[in-house]
Amino acid sequence: MYYIKAIIIGLCLVGSSAKTKVKEEDKNAEAPKYDMSRRGENVEEDAIYDMGMGMAGLKEAMNDPKILAQLMQDMADPEMMAEAKKMMDNPAFQTNMKKLEKSGEFKDALKQTKESLDDPDTAAKMQAKMETMITRGQEQLKKGAGDEMKDAMEAMGSPEIMAQAVKMMKDPEFAQQMQKMAKDPSFQNYFNAMKDMMDDPNQKEKIEKVAKTLKGQL
Repeated sequence: MYYIKAIIIGLCLVGSSAKTKVKEEDKNAEAPKYDMSRRGENVEEDAIYDMGMGMAGLKEAMNDPKILAQLMQDMADPEMMAEAKKMMDNPAFQTNMKKLEKSGEFKDALKQTKESLDDPDTAAKMQAKMETMITRGQEQLKKGAGDEMKDAMEAMGSPEIMAQAVKMMKDPEFAQQMQKMAKDPSFQNYFNAMKDMMDDPNQKEKIEKVAKTLKGQL
């Protein structure tokens, strides 16, 4: 429930701030570009970019159950949370966060959020809505993983694709990447999708056929 509450607070703050009207000159101004290849050269620019991406992600999660569910899965990933902590410990990030916290829009959003969460009925409705969105999003993630797995099985029927797959699987670096991916909580969707496919006789036959072909070429 801690994660649920944390996400609710974050989404409320972002949602309230998003209602602030943008000045006309800001609408016409060109958004500053960020060059990923130069990341690390300017810690302040990095912090501003990271904050902007985080806020944009939360805004999307407000209206997209799939993104919200993915966000919850990411929060269960120790490596990703360690990176998030590293970003938040960055002095430049903290400086920009303090500037944001002093803004009138943020203070108003914080006040509205506190009032909403202090009301038991409103807080309960918000939590119920969030849990419903997460459940729906998890179902979408699972379906998406299942569709991707089925497409992959169909593609493996191509000799060219099969040859590429065999080449990758013979690469030691690929094996290491697979081991790392297997620890990713979001990768569990693909394991679950594979289990569901094995329950389908037709899909099971396709999977076993592909596995037999791969085994013969490795």
